[in-house]
Amino acid sequence: MSEKDFDLICIGRSCVDLYSGEFGVPLERAMTFTKSVGGSSMNIAIGTSRLGLRVGAITGVGQEDNGRYLKWQLSCEGVDVSAVKTDSKRLTAMVLLSIRGDNDFPLIQYRENCADMGLTAEGIDPDYLARAGAVLVTGTHLSREGVRSATMKVLETAKRLALKCILDIDFRPNLWGLQGHDAGSSRWAEACEQVTSECPEFLPYFDLIVGTEEEFFIAGGKTEAMEALREVRRLSKALLVFKLGDKGCAALPRDVGDSFVDEVVYPGFPCEGVQLHRRGRRVRVPASCAAGCAMRTLASCCRSANATGAFAVSRLGCSSAYPSWTELQYFVSHGSKHQVAARRRHARTDPLGHQPPQQVEEPRRVRL
Repeated sequence: MSEKDFDLICIGRSCVDLYSGEFGVPLERAMTFTKSVGGSSMNIAIGTSRLGLRVGAITGVGQEDNGRYLKWQLSCEGVDVSAVKTDSKRLTAMVLLSIRGDNDFPLIQYRENCADMGLTAEGIDPDYLARAGAVLVTGTHLSREGVRSATMKVLETAKRLALKCILDIDFRPNLWGLQGHDAGSSRWAEACEQVTSECPEFLPYFDLIVGTEEEFFIAGGKTEAMEALREVRRLSKALLVFKLGDKGCAALPRDVGDSFVDEVVYPGFPCEGVQLHRRGRRVRVPASCAAGCAMRTLASCCRSANATGAFAVSRLGCSSAYPSWTELQYFVSHGSKHQVAARRRHARTDPLGHQPPQQVEEPRRVRL
């Protein structure tokens, strides 16, 4: 088998994120913003590229300055943009967000007929997908008929080529048309039978499925965690990664029991965060991809996923918050000075509260 050009190709949502740096200020009063690449799939593309993977992207941008910015920034992060479509008729999507409190983050999605939702099945190049070892899709691009056909073509082609398929459920009710524009930060909708009823069509394609508690409720059609996971397991043989916020994550490669046992729970890293509202989504980048792309074991994958989540909530932004491989390995080996007080309360082994130094691993690629 010849060497692949990419470890991973990400297809899905892309946008310009504008995050207010004025913490505690309502969005309508915020005056200054920091710009970065956004959209779950492009966040994952940048995050995995920073960890040393070779990454490609399939998305759409407008033929304007925001579109040019996204392609430029993705390229600067080492992401291949040769399959990013420039749409002359649609604008690049945009998100405005402020952090008003720990669980209060007003968010506006500007996505009406945006460029990334203009992808079609005809625009998907099987030869480009054949250059990768794995593909990742996100839930938003299964929410509308046109872009859904593009995503399904990606999945069908990936299976034909024996590529690994990864799903970040990434459920946003307002992007499925279930809630209004003022519900941009919402992750839950009671009336979601429409979404749940469509899951049996696409869940069997995946080798890895990652989601929060609410997202697995949607995927499984149940409002109890283990019941929802069992329903997803009935539809898919995938490794299921269940996000537990600051408690870490649970990884279920086989049958789902009546509760999470210690063997499947990988603890998180305590940290002081500026984006505590994102704790439930902390494991997204590496947990979505590293299991099949860069880590030696499931345990090391989940540990790195949780560590990356700690970075994500302690910094402003999404893609801009993710660490490099060197940062990640140093943090896993040495911890952070922000954890010193907590460690002193619970351990007396080291006066500085540090873990014993360990060798920092170099990033490595393995054939999927």
